[in-house]
Order: sequence, then C-alpha cells, then structure tokens
Amino acid sequence: MFSTTRRQWLMGASLQAAGLGALLWPGAAQALPARPLGFPRDHGSHPELRTEWWYITGHVQAQGQPWGFQLTFFRSRVDATQGLQSAFAAKQLLFAHAAITDVKGQRLRHDQRIARAGFGVAQASEADTRIRLQDWTLERSDTARGKPDFMTSRYTTRITGSELGLDLQFDSTQPVLLQGQQGLSRKGPDAAQASYYYSQPQLAVSGHLTFAGRRMAVEPGTGRAWMDHEWSEALLHPEAQGWDWIGMNLADGSALTAFRLRRADGSALWAGGSWRAPGQPVQVFGAQAVVFTPQRTWTSPHSGARYPVQWRVQTPVGAFEVRALLDHQELDSSGSTGAIYWEGLSDLLDSTGQPVGRGYLEMTGYAKPLRL
Repeated sequence: MFSTTRRQWLMGASLQAAGLGALLWPGAAQALPARPLGFPRDHGSHPELRTEWWYITGHVQAQGQPWGFQLTFFRSRVDATQGLQSAFAAKQLLFAHAAITDVKGQRLRHDQRIARAGFGVAQASEADTRIRLQDWTLERSDTARGKPDFMTSRYTTRITGSELGLDLQFDSTQPVLLQGQQGLSRKGPDAAQASYYYSQPQLAVSGHLTFAGRRMAVEPGTGRAWMDHEWSEALLHPEAQGWDWIGMNLADGSALTAFRLRRADGSALWAGGSWRAPGQPVQVFGAQAVVFTPQRTWTSPHSGARYPVQWRVQTPVGAFEVRALLDHQELDSSGSTGAIYWEGLSDLLDSTGQPVGRGYLEMTGYAKPLRL
C-alpha cells in the first residue's frame, strides 16, 4: 500500500468527483530527498506534501469466529488554495474508509467519511498520529516512556458506521519497518515516483468490533494487525493502470510486503516489497524480483470488474500463494474518493500449500483506470 500509487489514485478520483480536480498543481513533481525518518514527528501529518495516508488492516477472533477489518485515513493537499486567506478555503481534505469482513457469514460491510480540515470537524496533527474526521478517530501514544519510541506505540481507533464499528487498540511488538531505502520507497521508473514509507507489522489487537448491530469483544491473543504510513508529492507514471499489493503477518513473526504496478495489458510496470524475519534486518526486494501471477478470478456483480482473488507471488525469499477468505470484498467509495477497488482478508500459503500467515490483499484499476 503506497501513496504514490494507490492512494494518489484514490485521492485524485475523489477530488475530481468533488469538482476539485482542476485545483491540483499541474507541474512536474520533484524527487524526494533521502532523509532519516524521525519519531514521533514522522508519525504525524506532513501537509507540505500532497498526499498521505495511515492504514491499518488486521484479523481477530470474536465470539469464536474469525473477522477481518480495514481502516484508512487519507490527507490530500489542494495546491491552488494554499495562498488564500479565507478560513473557509479547502486547503487540506481528509477522507476515511472502514470495513469489516465476516468470514463465517461471507459478508462485507464498509463505510466512509470526507471533510475539509478545520473548524473542529477534521484535523491531522503534525506532532504525532492524532487524526479526527467527524466522529472517527485514530491516535498514537507511547506506552513505555524511556524505551525507544518505535517499540512502544499504541494506536487507538474509534469508528462508528451504520452497520459497523471499530473500538480497537493496536500495540507494537516489533520495531518500525522502514520500507525501501531506509524509508524512501521507489514506486516507479522515474526518481520522482517515490514516497516516505514505513510499516508496523505484527501489532497485537484488543478491543471490540461491532457488526450489524452486534458488539463483540476481541478474544485475547487472537489478533494481529498491520499499519502503514506513507506520504508523497509524486505523480504516477502515465502507463500505470492499477496495482496489486499484499501486507502479510506470518505466524512465526515475519512480515512480507509485495506489490506491483500494472499496465493496461496486465504486464508489470514496477514492483517491489520487503521481508523481515524476527530480529533480523529488512530485506528490500528489487523491481525485477517480485512476480504476481493470477490463479483464480471473481467477477463483481456490482461493478463488473474481474479480480484475481488467488495469486502466486514469487519473491526473493520464496514463492507464496495468496487466497482471499471471501471473494466479495470490493469497496465502492463513491461517497468519498469515488474509486471502486478490492481490499480483503486473505491467507498466505507457502510453496507446499501450508498456511503460514494472514493479511490483506488490495487491487485497484480493475473496474476502471484511475488518474490524477
């Protein structure tokens, strides 16, 4: 999951739907400088760059059943309004998506929010992760003063929708994972196509889920989540049609990221990812080292899009199979970003077919190509 690709597209679609697409700065993006990421500052918002997102996915057991969940907060800068003095100028827009997958019942529920920053309605702190969008919130705190910050994060989210609710805490069990080259992640063949990007895999989950009016406690020790934070100024490569991405927590404590950008003919334009075993350094994958091969497809009755819901993913650390736990995990965000995409809970299997992990698969550009 990465702002220069999928989040840029989602944001662009939203601004166009809101009639704000023409306000985006049309000039060429400059390459981001390599720099050390510093915490807790870089947990916060970066309004000087065009787009940013905080993304958490995970799985838990509640009432003896498996559940998946997804929440994402987006921030988008509107360049043409930055010099305006009016407090009503839409200088920053905030969006949010949330979803819960009922694995046993084979159902998905999702909701969304959108608002301009300001007036106490929507805000994203620059000091740390503290985001509010109407009645939806995501906040980070340091749970063990005196220890390294990256080892002691707790994220708390409270989201209430018409058919779902998330009242969850996510506690770090491992150090921050810096994606790319120490946090500067390439997303295309041009140097400007890059973002600052870190992940926090293997988060321990506690709290409550609400699904179709039923509030359920997360069973202790059953949940794992994945958090991504990314921010960028760059535009997409013009040949990019969509992307495929996975973020997987393995049962042995390892973390796997893999992605590819697709052309209109389905060929890979760019690829990458990373692997980290517990206590080991991050292994970053080169652009030619990751290959996604579809194994089975599902056609959405809503959009008509045909999504590969089972993949073979070849990486430098081995071949894996990704299988969706529910085919129908398509999200229609017409009420906020305007995009239609697939994002869902999936199992990770090794080359022998044995389950080794679980996480989320995201696919965009199948219903229609998205452009800024």
